Amino acid sequence: MNNRLTQENIRKLQEELDYRLTVKRAEIAREKSIAAAHGDRSENAEYKEACANYRENDNRIQYLLSMITTAVIVEDKSDDKSVIGVNSKARIRFVEDGDEDIVTLVTTLDIDPANMKISIESDMGKALEGRKAGDIVTVNAPNGKYTIEILEIL
Repeated sequence: MNNRLTQENIRKLQEELDYRLTVKRAEIAREKSIAAAHGDRSENAEYKEACANYRENDNRIQYLLSMITTAVIVEDKSDDKSVIGVNSKARIRFVEDGDEDIVTLVTTLDIDPANMKISIESDMGKALEGRKAGDIVTVNAPNGKYTIEILEIL
């Protein structure tokens, strides 16, 4: 599945990728070289740690490359302020219990559930995206369905 990301998300991923390919990789290579000079590699904790850091960095590089190359670019904010899109805030009400909250729809890289920053790829995000104030939507969550009323788009 391709992640839906903004151009800003891609820029940040590319920055991290460039850093890891150049600066971080060189630092780890230096650490590895210094640790190898200490002698027997089979019992050299510094050398083993440097090798682990190298693998960890390479794994992160592969992740970043995958995210960048498979991403589907979405607009950061829609010109139409009457519908919920990426980085839009909305005041919602959970119909079943009457609780109200303010949610912000964000990309996968920017989620923060504690602050109600909900991924556009989540069940709630999919249900809210493209909707307008006054709409009532049903969210098909893994633990059951629930209903949300969109009170206003902020």
